[in-house]
Amino acid sequence: MHALDPARTALLLGDMQNDFIHPDGAYARGGAVAEAIAALPARLKPVADAMRAAGGWIVSTHFTLVPARGGEPMISPHLKRLRPFLRKGDFAPGSFGHALIDELAPADLQVEKVAYSAFYMSRLEWVLRKAGIDTLVVAGIVTNGGVESTVRDAHVRDLHTVVLSDGCAAFKPAIHEVAMGSIATVSETATCAEVTAMLAGAR
Repeated sequence: MHALDPARTALLLGDMQNDFIHPDGAYARGGAVAEAIAALPARLKPVADAMRAAGGWIVSTHFTLVPARGGEPMISPHLKRLRPFLRKGDFAPGSFGHALIDELAPADLQVEKVAYSAFYMSRLEWVLRKAGIDTLVVAGIVTNGGVESTVRDAHVRDLHTVVLSDGCAAFKPAIHEVAMGSIATVSETATCAEVTAMLAGAR
């Protein structure tokens, strides 16, 4: 793994939101839970703490169901089929469910997203360039969805990425492993412990 310059590096927390992860969130209500996903906050906290201590950035991306007229959420057809339990108020901007989980808060920069890739129709690239960030340490959910899509979009924008192999998760371990194999074709990978140690050495 290449050395990290904390001033130009961000820990990108993909969709680590209450509605996905918290016991009172939308996904828990709908029974869409996984042990590997629930374990991420505790695993990522030392990485986030090390990034802050080294002078790096914390950037969180927030999946958003944009409220339409009357507050009813705009939901893509594929998501309606996959998660029929989603309802008014879920993933709404400014809500509890939309927020970054407390264990990893606060973020220096927060970006709303409406699709798998955090770059799609968002201001993510703009804020990264303004902040002078050219390296992303990527974590979050799900490995085969938002993580991989975002990493591939970062790759075509000439951003350097390091994906945390044990800092991402999917609803099935086998899917996570396949996705990590695919991600490794366009990104460096490392463990949370390896990145934490490197950041400690960069202070």
